[in-house]
This record gives sequence, structure tokens and C-alpha cells, in this order.
Amino acid sequence: MSAHLGFMREALELADAAGRAGEVPVGAVVVRDGEIVGRGSNQCVAKHDPSAHAELVAIRDACASAGNYRIPGATLYVTIEPCTMCAGALVHARVEHLVFGATEARGGAVESTARVLANPHLNHRVEVTAGILADEAEALMQEFFSARR
Repeated sequence: MSAHLGFMREALELADAAGRAGEVPVGAVVVRDGEIVGRGSNQCVAKHDPSAHAELVAIRDACASAGNYRIPGATLYVTIEPCTMCAGALVHARVEHLVFGATEARGGAVESTARVLANPHLNHRVEVTAGILADEAEALMQEFFSARR
């Protein structure tokens, strides 16, 4: 549990930086063998890219480091429940474990709106741990969106 907290704190720092840059404050890190091998934060606005979610940026970074499009044995830590696109990327990249903070009632596709990773037809299973530092992740989102209203 304490390892989860340290890695999630790193993801929260990335989320906070994204929020200060005008992006939706989501951060992610990919960990293999106890080391961070990929980092990402939302960059959709800056990159003019709807696929530049924190999870995908972190997975791309980790895959580049590994020299492979698959990263078996990896754990992805992300501050907010992944969407359908990002959940699918976890399967394709063969991520072993997903750890996320807060659920996302409108777009979360792991527990909230769909259970993408529980689909029995998928050829890869991802272990899921939810709710790690959820209050902090949710607070970042609430602060960001309340400042925009």
C-alpha cells in the first residue's frame, strides 16, 4: 500500500502541473520493477490531440523506454479512472495492473460507465486497484473546474 501512495503522489504532482498549464488535471506514471519508466499528464490542449490523455502519454513514454509496444509487468498509476480509449490501451500494451484515484462518473470506463477491463472476450486481464488518494485527485478536478465556471 505504501508503494502505491508514493507512485500516486507522483501522478498527483503531474496532474497539478497539467492543471496549472490549463489542461484537465490528470497525471499518470508507469512503473516496472519498482521504477518509474513512463510519465504523463493531459496534453490534449497543448498538442491539439484528443488522444493525449495522461495515461496514453505515460504508456507511450514507457513503451519508448522499453523499445516495445508492450510493457508486461507494468503498473499504471493514474489520478482519475481511465476512459474507454485509455482502458483499451492498457489491454493492448499488456499493462498488468491499473491503480487509480478517483472515479469519473461521466467518462470512467473501468467502474463508472462501463467495465471495459472486465470484458471476458479480451485476451488480456488487467488487475485493478481503485481509490488510492481519491480525495486528493477529486479535489484537483473540482478546483480546476470551479475556477473555469
